Amino acid sequence: MQYKNPELLRVVFLSAKPEVQMNFEKAEAYVFDKLEDSLSATLFYHGVHHTIDVCKAVLQIAIAEGINDKETLLLLQTAALYHDSGFISTYKGHEEESCRLARLSLPDFDYSDEEIETICSLIMTTKIPQNAHTHLEKIMADADLDYLGREDFWPISDSLYEELKEREMVTDRNSWNKLQIQFLESHHYWTDTANQWRTPNKLKRIEELKAKMEIE
Repeated sequence: MQYKNPELLRVVFLSAKPEVQMNFEKAEAYVFDKLEDSLSATLFYHGVHHTIDVCKAVLQIAIAEGINDKETLLLLQTAALYHDSGFISTYKGHEEESCRLARLSLPDFDYSDEEIETICSLIMTTKIPQNAHTHLEKIMADADLDYLGREDFWPISDSLYEELKEREMVTDRNSWNKLQIQFLESHHYWTDTANQWRTPNKLKRIEELKAKMEIE
């Protein structure tokens, strides 16, 4: 099953209340300005491209999961926008820092306290190991690790290896592949949609990684 055309997803927001749409767009501009100006160039995986990727995935999964309330979709999209913004100032504990930035800035865009706390709970769901409880948290968790079961797994995996190696968190390809196998085997998708779309390919990646280990 293929995703809907990402270019059509923007249509989802056109029927939201104009003031809600406007506030979201202001938050979107704010976050991307921050990310583009302040993220380290050595965030080869957690760069702006990853935020864009998660923003697309969270909407695609949510729509497939039957979420059609426009305000709810905007909350998911906002959480995706902010979820890695904490990398601006810290690597370890960036999720908490992302929530701090959300709580600091989102009132300026007329998000309510309740909405901000929902957004922060979604952000914290992306922390590894993931711990999702609500339907929205499960969607967010799956969106953040969507690539694990996609065809572009290998280049994205390579970018994460380079990022971790830069920080001396991994030493070589062999140890990295071992780590990936352990992570993929312990990981599970939370939603029916992600399991249908992504689990088969994720299982293939595990076998491919094991084959690499045998050769090396």
